[in-house]
Amino acid sequence: MEKKCIECGTKLIGRRDKKFCGDGCRASYNNRMNRDANKFVNRINRILRKNRRILEELNPDGKATVHRDRLLEEGFKFSYYTNEYRTKAGKVYKFCYEQGYLDIGNKKYALVVRKEYVE
Repeated sequence: MEKKCIECGTKLIGRRDKKFCGDGCRASYNNRMNRDANKFVNRINRILRKNRRILEELNPDGKATVHRDRLLEEGFKFSYYTNEYRTKAGKVYKFCYEQGYLDIGNKKYALVVRKEYVE
């Protein structure tokens, strides 16, 4: 039985389990199959990267305090973060990758950098 590329229909030569005639067809097929999911994931990743960049710019020395209004002016979205860290005292730090923040009251946030991020 003659096998054909599942993307373009070209006759396949080579291994029995081959599905594509080349890297171009493989990439095209996978891009097409993941297109809808990628739009959603890309939008979320853009927001997370922007949040991280804002925190990094406002915290050049590794520890800073910033007013909530300043974060909002920069376009920070508080609903988007990658993880939380809860201290023994019950404080909850929220992180965008290694850049984190803690609500310290009076609309102020303590900005921190988590050094040992990868767990």
